[in-house]
Formats: sequence, structure tokens, C-alpha cells
Amino acid sequence: MNTLRVSHLNLALCLLLMLTGCSQKKRAVAVTDSGEKTVFQTSREWRPTLDNRGDVAIIYGVGGNPSDKSPRIPFEERVRSWQERGYKTHFMTGIAWGEYQDYFTGEWDGEWHLDEGQVTQKGDTIWHGHLVPYIVPSDNFLSYLKEKHVKRVIDAGIDAIYMEEPEFWSRAGYSDAFKHEWEDYYGFPWRPQHESPENTWLSNKLKYELYYRALEEVFTYAKEYGRSKGMDIRCYVPTHSLVNYSQWQIVSPEASLASLPGVDGYIAQVWTGTSREPNYYNGVQKERVFETAFLEYGSMESMTAPTGRKMFFLTDPIEDWPRDWEDYRRNYQATFTAQLLYPGIADYEIMPWPERVYEGLYNVSAGSEEKARIPKAYATQMHVMVNTLNAMPLSSNKVTGSEGISVLMGNSLMFQRFPTHDEYDDPQLSNFYGNVLPLLKRGIPVKTVHIENLPYTATLKDTRILLMTYSNMKPMEQEAHGYLEKWVKEGGILIYSGRDDDPFQSVTEWWNSDGLHYPTASAHLFEKLGLEAAPAEGEYLVGQGTVCILRQDPKEYVLNAGGDDKLVSTVRYLYEDVAKAGTLQMKNSFHLTRGNYELIAVMDEGITNKPFTMEGLFIDLFDPQLPVISNKTVQPGNQSLLFNIGSVREKKKPAVLTTAARVYDEKRTKSSYSFIAKSPIETANVMRVLLPDPPAGCSILNNNGKPATDSNWKWDAASHTMLIQFENHPDGITVNINY
Repeated sequence: MNTLRVSHLNLALCLLLMLTGCSQKKRAVAVTDSGEKTVFQTSREWRPTLDNRGDVAIIYGVGGNPSDKSPRIPFEERVRSWQERGYKTHFMTGIAWGEYQDYFTGEWDGEWHLDEGQVTQKGDTIWHGHLVPYIVPSDNFLSYLKEKHVKRVIDAGIDAIYMEEPEFWSRAGYSDAFKHEWEDYYGFPWRPQHESPENTWLSNKLKYELYYRALEEVFTYAKEYGRSKGMDIRCYVPTHSLVNYSQWQIVSPEASLASLPGVDGYIAQVWTGTSREPNYYNGVQKERVFETAFLEYGSMESMTAPTGRKMFFLTDPIEDWPRDWEDYRRNYQATFTAQLLYPGIADYEIMPWPERVYEGLYNVSAGSEEKARIPKAYATQMHVMVNTLNAMPLSSNKVTGSEGISVLMGNSLMFQRFPTHDEYDDPQLSNFYGNVLPLLKRGIPVKTVHIENLPYTATLKDTRILLMTYSNMKPMEQEAHGYLEKWVKEGGILIYSGRDDDPFQSVTEWWNSDGLHYPTASAHLFEKLGLEAAPAEGEYLVGQGTVCILRQDPKEYVLNAGGDDKLVSTVRYLYEDVAKAGTLQMKNSFHLTRGNYELIAVMDEGITNKPFTMEGLFIDLFDPQLPVISNKTVQPGNQSLLFNIGSVREKKKPAVLTTAARVYDEKRTKSSYSFIAKSPIETANVMRVLLPDPPAGCSILNNNGKPATDSNWKWDAASHTMLIQFENHPDGITVNINY
């Protein structure tokens, strides 16, 4: 079965490679012009409190969301309620968990299936909700999912299906269902993963394969059934990043899904909850939300960039864990800024679960027991940010900093995380962060590249220096070394860090079986590069390129204070003296101009504590009052999103520059400008409107033609903008301006 799996992947990859060159630009146009730029997922029917005005409402679950305590409304009614308010509708459900009690309790086929949950060594089932275990995806369960859920939503007219979070916990792998899958896949009896590194490796490879197979089967069915009804079904995978799954000790197919013809795109599930996971830098373990989010979004972008498939970036104004509103707001800004620093992505999931964002009760402040709904000021700021995403353009601009430095990562990062063996530990994924944080903290916009994507020529096209290690992952296919060899010999610079003494070096894999007898995975790579199997630390010329060996595991660069000095000095030398790429810029900030927007992030723990200052004429979009400012100073540990009024090209054309409500039905004459603004009730709108001349008057009316609640406006002569405020309403507020 393993051989068939590899052959299938290689065939699919070859076909995809043949198509990529001619289809990538076409895909990019389709992505940005599809009218599906902003989406959100909800298990609820439309309500005026939830009307956030994204393009697409992704209706969650035929039976809803397992954590939803509200009365259940039939799926078709929920779909219709959003469609009647002008939304496109898609469908999402979990493939590893969901509202599937009828399957587990025997209602579907007369047999109980609670034994198909993921089980730990102690015999405990890992639950997601009441009678909702994380699932070992058996053939029987997949038949249920297809017949009971996928078929129903296609029959309801839905043409886009999202199967989210294909997750198998590393600590699981002890159920009878998993043992059955093991024997079917490997052809020999199950082995407990805690007993050896090889058993752990085999267990996690199987978990990875099971969800690859599950997605392939469900998506194939969806597309075939859709075609039988004359429909073109699109299939997406909402998934956490490889960074997060590896750190949280979860196994998922991740980058290998690029070889599935049935996958049309992804949602990068990155938010405060994933990005606040602590990591080590300079010997200190703590949350580094902006930096982690930047790396998470980067790993998702690099996973799909060579394929041209659609990618939505997700942010969440709150998170799963209950905290206070100010904590949510601060970290939302950090993750929001991080996602926008990838100018090649311009499609977004603006929020999951608007029902909890607008109607949930959370602590009013840190340490307080008082709970309340979202503060009005934060709701206004959030809507400004959401409507900024509706307008956010693709851009060819680059984030400030020295380019061309990448770090190699691969799916097998997830295989070595749990349990540990032979006292070798990689605390908080430090062997990954050790290669990236020393550069990121110095203002170098380091990129991640996936070893699974090396067959695509675009993967390393812009990389001058590639950092890698096999202390935390291993190459799944030996062909990867051929691509690395070619890249180095054509002038690439490879920095390999590692002692190569972790216990997974000796697992039975391609480098030590079927006639190959390499002691480590890297020995095969080094031989292809013309080096010894275990070359000493040093610099080696290979063809037109360079290989630099550092005999430290990358975790040593971040677990110890000042431990990254050797790595940074090596990168600087290779960048400046070998690559001749110019001076390696060291700073504590990132800045990107994207259309009319200025994005700034300033990091703490950097080489300086100086703030970043920018002068011009701006609207501060993280301030719910939308003030016009001429100077912005961003302190370390903070971020900023500005609208640059000076960059507007058509200054004589009246236009809404930024708003906390979505604008429709704009009408312009020589002396007037009008539009309708829609957003949820119980929220307040604030907007800046550019006018060629001072306003002579402004009427702000609700849908009954009466003055809108708490409405007012003010003219700012310096910026030629009106500040307009009123209470939002989903039926629309009509604004008429004369000038």
C-alpha cells in the first residue's frame, strides 16, 4: 500500500507541474475577481446582530456546531436566511470531528461507533464535545460523511465545500480502530508508539495518510456527485499551519494536499489562539504573537504558492479561550498586521463564529469577573479592519528588509513531536524557531519553504540562502535531495545546522533500506553534494554554490541567551561576502506599502528599542475615531495600519476612504455623493469620506427615511475628508452629501 501511495502522489504531482505554468496567472485572476474575497463561518441563521457584510457566509454543519447550545435550525433554512440577505453561501464541516452523534450512537446504521474515536495510551478517548470524539476516519465513517452530509448540501445547491481541520493527535494511536488501520496499511501487527522512535514514526505516518485518504475520498465524491447534477463543486481545506500543528503535537496532511487534484484551496487558520503559543528566543520562553503569526501565515503561503491555488487568510477578533476584551483587541491587531504583510494574498476569512464575536460574553478587563458583549469602540475598530479587507489589493511591493533568506520545513515536523525518546527534547518546537527567530527579530523577512514543494521550480527561485536541519524532521522522499543538489550547484547557499544525533535518524526509512545504508538522512544529501557522510563544521564549495555546516541543533540558538550569535554572523558573512547580495539589514521593524495602506510592525527584543516613525497625511485605522494624523510613531511590540491620504490618485473624486460599514449603491454627480452603508445592529459606524470641495450639507437617513440614530458629521479641511458617524443597521443607512 505504501508503494501505491507514493506512485499516486508522484503521478498527481507530475500532472500538476505540467499544468502550473499555464494556469497560475489564470487562477490568480479568478481568485481576486470571483466576488468571494471575504468569507466567514457560522452555524447560525442570519440575525441582524451578525450581519457583518462579508461576501460569503459559510454555513457550518448540517446539524450545526457541536459547541453551539442554541436550538437547532435545519440546514436549508439557515442557508436560505443568509441568501435572502444577499450573501453567497458555502458549507463547512469538520472531517476529524463534528455534529455526528447519529453515527456514533448507531442511529445511522444500527451500530455504535464510539470505538472509532482517537484514544491515548491511558485508554482515554480525546473528545471535542458531548459524544463527539476526534475520529479515526474509517471507510464506514467516510461513507456516512458523504451520504449524510456532503450529498445533502449539494442537493441544497451549495457548490463550495470546506472540510476543516484534518487532525490526528500525536498522543493518540491506541484504539482498536487505529490498530485495524495499522494492520491494513502496514501488513503487520500494531506496535505501541511510545516504545520506540520507529513506532512513533510509523504511527504518525499512518495518521498523516489516513486524513490524506479521507480528504481525497470525500472530495472525489463531492465533485463526482456535483457533476451528476450539472454542478462544479469546489473543495477547500481550512487548516492550521504546519508551524502550529507541529507545536501543538497534531498530525495532518498539510503540504501533501497540493498533490490532490480535488483540492481547490485552503483557509489558513491562524489567530490569537495559535499565535500566542509560547516559544523560546534568547533563552526566554514567552508569547510572541506577531512573530509567530508572521511565520504561520508564511508557512501557509509557501505551502500553496507554487500551485496557484486559492488561499484565504483567517483572523479572529477573539479566540477559543476565554480572556478579556483588551487582550483580544491587542492580539487581533498583531495577527491582522501579520497577515497583511503577505501582499500576494488578498482573500480573507474575516471571522469565524460571528455569533460569539457579537453576542458572546467575555471579561471586561484583565482580572475582572464581570462579563459583557464586545465593547462598542472595539466593534467599530473591528468593522473598520474587516471593511479594509474588503478593499485590500494584491500588491507586488515587498516588505522592508533583506530578501532571499528562507528556512526549509516539511510535513515530518509533525512526526517527531510526541512522545520523546532517549531524552532528546525539542521544547516548544525550538529546532524550527531557532532557525527563524534570530533573523526575524533582526528585521529580516525570512520565508519558509516546504520540502514537499521542491519539485516546483518556483519554490526556491528567489532564495539566495536556505537554512535547514534534520534535527526536527526528515525528508519523506529521496528525490528532494536531488532538487537541493541542483539548486546548490547552480549557485545556491545552504546552511545546514545539526548534530544529527536525534533518535529519529535511525528509523527504518528510504535512506537506510532497499539497498541504501546511510546512517542519517543528511548523509545521503551530503554525498550528493560531493561531501563526506558526516562533514565537519565548515564551509564547502559545491559547484557554483556553497554549503555551510554548523554542528549545532538550531534549538541551541534560542534556548540560550546570546546563543544565536554564530548563526547570525554566518548568515551575514554568506549574504554579504559570498552571495554578494548587499548589506544584510538589521532593524527591529517591518514596513509595507500596499495600495493606499501603510503597514508597520515594530518588534521588541530587537537590536534596538527605537520606535518607527512615519510622516505624511494618514488616517489611523486602529483608532476607532479614525483621526487624521501627520505623524505616526509605533513603539516596540506594537503594530499600525494607516490609510495614506496622500497616495489617493483621484483626489477630485468623492469616495469613502475607510469605514466601519460596507458601502453599496454609490452615486456621484458634479455636486453630490450618496451611498448606502450596512453593518450589524448594536454597532456604531465611523467613516472618512474624501470630497473635492467642502460639504454644503449632509443627510443621514435610516431605511424609513428618518434621521439615523446618533448621527453627525464633521469636515476636516486639511485632509479634505468628512468624518461621519451613526448607528449601524443591516437594512442600510443612506448618506447624501452635497458640496
